[in-house]
Amino acid sequence: MKKLILGCGYLGSRVAQAWLASGWEVLALTRTSQRAEELAAVGIRPIIGDVTGSLDLRDCEDIDTILFAVGFDRAAGKQIRDVYVEGLRRTLDELPMPPRRIIYISSTGVFAQNDGEWVNELSPCEPVREGGKACLAGEELLREHAVGRRAIILRLAGIYGPDRLPKLQDVVAGKPIAATANGYLNLIHVDDAVQIILAVEDQLSPPELLLVSDGHPVLRGDFYRELARLTNSPEPRFDDPSADSSTADRTSTDKRIDSTLLRERLRFTYRFASYVEGLADVVKCL
Repeated sequence: MKKLILGCGYLGSRVAQAWLASGWEVLALTRTSQRAEELAAVGIRPIIGDVTGSLDLRDCEDIDTILFAVGFDRAAGKQIRDVYVEGLRRTLDELPMPPRRIIYISSTGVFAQNDGEWVNELSPCEPVREGGKACLAGEELLREHAVGRRAIILRLAGIYGPDRLPKLQDVVAGKPIAATANGYLNLIHVDDAVQIILAVEDQLSPPELLLVSDGHPVLRGDFYRELARLTNSPEPRFDDPSADSSTADRTSTDKRIDSTLLRERLRFTYRFASYVEGLADVVKCL
């Protein structure tokens, strides 16, 4: 049997390497021949196609697990719903046979709570941003589809790790950060996200829904002060964005993700228990 990844990027490529190391044949969808060559060079069998365009999955028979982790590329000229909803629909319709399971990477952006409250898998979802709306619509589509009973939905908090530290250059340069210092960030190191996906695949039976974070929300100000300390940068400054700016929309929610169910359902140990350990590991490699 094989593994199929749609969205073999920052997260998906790391899951692919873990599967390859375990002896699986791994297929991955990519839009470009250049990326196809890169995938083939590391042992991944590429499929050139696009979930919003030309898509031929006839070779994807006997699939054990599908990881749908497609990201949104603003430069591609598509609407986010085209990717997260219609792209998922086309993928499911093009499969020659259903997989044993599908792992759908969603987002904690489906929550719009903004008073610092804790949210869990039972909390109401009323997203206000287009990304959150599209993720929630993708989840609903998957549940209603014939393969929905084979689906595990993971709502991931913000992923960080090597080569992905938000606002790093601004912090180092001493530029003000266009956000309030008081809102909560919910995070998961990419290495922990990978091991959680592998644990979910091995230990859980679908259907399932879990929130994925390190369980230690941090105030934005504390996060960037620690980043500044580790990089010997100036004390970070914050400029609260105006209410009608796009930045304000991105920083308007303020909630804390409760990862209790994740910890109860899975046998795994975080490599990075919180942002403190995660940042220290990333910064030492800069």
